[in-house]
Amino acid sequence: QVNLVESGGGSVESGGSLRLSCTIFGDSDSRHCMGWFRQAPGKEREVVALDNGYDTQVYSESVKGRFTVSQDFHTRTVTLQMNNLKPEDTAMYYCAADRVWPGCSHASAADLDYWGQGSQVTVSS
Repeated sequence: QVNLVESGGGSVESGGSLRLSCTIFGDSDSRHCMGWFRQAPGKEREVVALDNGYDTQVYSESVKGRFTVSQDFHTRTVTLQMNNLKPEDTAMYYCAADRVWPGCSHASAADLDYWGQGSQVTVSS
C-alpha cells in the first residue's frame, strides 16, 4: 500500500517562508511524478507545483518565482519551499504522487492516484 506522509506547514506573516515535505512509502520506484496542490475554503483544488521525476518542474502562475519544488530520489521525498508568502496562499496543501509518465508535470488532480493527508498553511497580513 502506497502512503504519502506530509510534514511542515503552519502559520506565518506575509513575506515569510515555510517548507513542506512529503515522503512516499510502499513504492519501490525512486522516481515519481510528485508535487503539490492546494485548496482554500470554498474553492476548487488547484495545482501549485509538479516535478516530473526527471528534469521538469511546472508552477502555477500565482506562485512562480516564489515557490520551489524539488524531489529527492534517494529519500523518495518531494519538498515545496515557499518564500515571500502572501495571504492568498492560505490553504490546505496536499502532496500528490504517481508513476512517471510523459506529460505528468501538467497533470491535474484527477490524474494522480496517491495523496497526502494535507497540511495547513496560513499567511496573515
